[in-house]
Amino acid sequence: MLKIVTGLLILINITMEALDAIFNRRSIRQYTSEQIADEQIEILLKAGMYAPSAVNKQPWEFIVFRNQDTMRRIVEVHPNASMLLKANTAILICWDEQRQHDIGYGPVDCAAATQNILLAAHSMGLGAVWVGIYPRQPRMEAIKSIFRLPDHIRGFSIVALGHPAEKRSKPERFDKQKIHLETW
Repeated sequence: MLKIVTGLLILINITMEALDAIFNRRSIRQYTSEQIADEQIEILLKAGMYAPSAVNKQPWEFIVFRNQDTMRRIVEVHPNASMLLKANTAILICWDEQRQHDIGYGPVDCAAATQNILLAAHSMGLGAVWVGIYPRQPRMEAIKSIFRLPDHIRGFSIVALGHPAEKRSKPERFDKQKIHLETW
């Protein structure tokens, strides 16, 4: 009986940790100068690769970059990417049009990978924010040029990363009025 109770307590603790990450993750745009370790980046990439994808095609590709000149070039073409100037690491999430399940599935799969990276960063005590690229064609073309992406690779998002230099409180987002049962 003690084994069952202990097992349930462990399961509840794991569940609470997952829910804590989901409920308390915030977009962090201010970072300290402390570097992110390569081992941490590998864990974040692994989390991204464990996201669900349509028919398990896993069409994502990732570019990790730390070059401040690259960060500046992105800020020049993306009006909402200024936090990259304070980040010491970022990840570009892309999809391969030749590997997506069908037209339109690559972006959906990359959204799941992006969210996994954000949740993993939060659980590791890192600050992160999603910088949208897709579906804005001018942003997608600029990113394609900056990173010299092949024709069949499309940029989806960038996750700016760093050790947080700000703390953001959790807003209340649960809204029962947005819940419908059986039909609208």
